[in-house]
Amino acid sequence: MNETIVTTRQQIKKDPQIIKFSLYGFLKNLKFFEPFLVLYLLNANLNLFQVGILYSIREIVNTIFEIPSGVFADKYGKKTELSLCFIFYIVSFVFFFIGGNFWILAIAMFFFGLGEAFRSGTHKAMIYGYLEEKKWFKEKSFVYGRTRSFSLLGSAISAFLSILFVLKFENLNVLFLLGIIPYILDFFLILSYPARFNEKEESDFKFSNFFNEMFGSLKTIVTDQEKMRIMLSSSSFDAIFKSIKDYIQPILQGVLLVSPILLFKNLSSQDTLELSLAIIYGFFYIFSAIGSRNVYRLSEKKSSRHYMNLFYDVFAILFMVVAISIRFEAVYIIIPLYLLLFVLKDVRRPLFVDVIGDEMVKKERVTVLSVESQFKALFVAVFAPLFGFVADQFSIPILFFGIGVISLGMNRYFSRKPTPASVSKGED
Repeated sequence: MNETIVTTRQQIKKDPQIIKFSLYGFLKNLKFFEPFLVLYLLNANLNLFQVGILYSIREIVNTIFEIPSGVFADKYGKKTELSLCFIFYIVSFVFFFIGGNFWILAIAMFFFGLGEAFRSGTHKAMIYGYLEEKKWFKEKSFVYGRTRSFSLLGSAISAFLSILFVLKFENLNVLFLLGIIPYILDFFLILSYPARFNEKEESDFKFSNFFNEMFGSLKTIVTDQEKMRIMLSSSSFDAIFKSIKDYIQPILQGVLLVSPILLFKNLSSQDTLELSLAIIYGFFYIFSAIGSRNVYRLSEKKSSRHYMNLFYDVFAILFMVVAISIRFEAVYIIIPLYLLLFVLKDVRRPLFVDVIGDEMVKKERVTVLSVESQFKALFVAVFAPLFGFVADQFSIPILFFGIGVISLGMNRYFSRKPTPASVSKGED
């Protein structure tokens, strides 16, 4: 490897602001409830279709506010927007703690969706801007893979800490209150970012300018065929995963407890399930963090776009194999395959960031990332209840096999080589 690259990457690792970027993701992912969210919702007497509706509410809210929040960040300040997102998250956690029925949980999902809308894309744009400022933009795949690995490490530690919490507290809803603590810390971390990160073009909010900018940016983005293929590839991939990643909870509820693998034989069935899930999620995120931190090495051999397309096909095939494994209750195979799905998702994201980074002009950066997130939200809003309905009416194996077949078909469009007319340059 070039000595200059090695030196630059060593500087990146020690840079105080890069460390803050990494800490932001670490704290954001301390969601102690995550390994048990679907179980928590099912324990509230909901079925998978209703769980899907709740996920859909979250994503519809995300969709409605996604592009406006992106334009708002570009025009009126990224730090302000990120600070606001953590307030929405905290309100959401309070309603989840109250829980009890579908409607209170729907309010919780509403505020969670607001938090997602005001967060997504904004922090990545800060990272892009900082890398340009430091003349490190070519290392965006290395930097994003590294910061994302800290996020995943946070998820792993969160899962392992949740073991202590479920042993200490009888009710899972307490995990939402505990989740408020790292989010308060992240709120103050964002406030500590340099003032220049809150760059804005206007100091006074004007609705006319706001909406003109929003629709102008959207028109520019959606008419670029190559950019659209990249964003649809990323958003559909992430949406499918986001819609079914927690199905490991009901899958193991139906398989793990009747299998020879009982990790905690001296505990009740429910405690066994909860602690097994916490350990499984912890290892999922550890391996995902390792993959994310090292994915930049792939780009040194072939293009990031090549691996984006390849991983989509592998993702689809894994779904079909998982479906067969569930059908035969092969828990020894289900867990490793699910691990691969998690790793694929988290190594593919830095590849997308690398690819789309070369397609964007600076002034539309947050908006482009917000549009991609909005596409993902729209997909989840449709997929989550649809997948829940299919799982309830037919079975999870049928659902997973169908997802695999359809994903293979979709990737045939996403992996098409761009025509010269559709290729745009992202540097200005």
